[in-house]
Amino acid sequence: MPSIFTKIINGEIPCYKIAEDEQYFAFLDINPNAEGHTLCVPKKEVDKILDLDEATYMGLMAFSRKVGQAIESVIDCERVGITVIGLEVPHVHVHLIPLKSMKNATFQHKVKMTPEAFEKTAEKIRSAIK
Repeated sequence: MPSIFTKIINGEIPCYKIAEDEQYFAFLDINPNAEGHTLCVPKKEVDKILDLDEATYMGLMAFSRKVGQAIESVIDCERVGITVIGLEVPHVHVHLIPLKSMKNATFQHKVKMTPEAFEKTAEKIRSAIK
């Protein structure tokens, strides 16, 4: 059965898309730690990051870097934190989290955003991707 992320990639479930290329997809986390919290995933469904082949792993990191640089340029934060946990969804995903303090990295403090705020944030980040 496809993961929720595969369904998002395939357009079966809506998302606030940030970026996409032939192999990778980025979208806003709908339960964000901070405004701009983005997930980067390979389109190939693999459960664990260390099970990715080297080319896909390195490509995911390069794609995540590009998206993270865009986030950092348009979202008010000290830096963009990067974490890979992978317990919530069995599909590799890199969390890019704008950090103002360590509480933004804990997954215990969430921000509420309206659909309009999500779309405005997504547009800001999309426009900053080089």
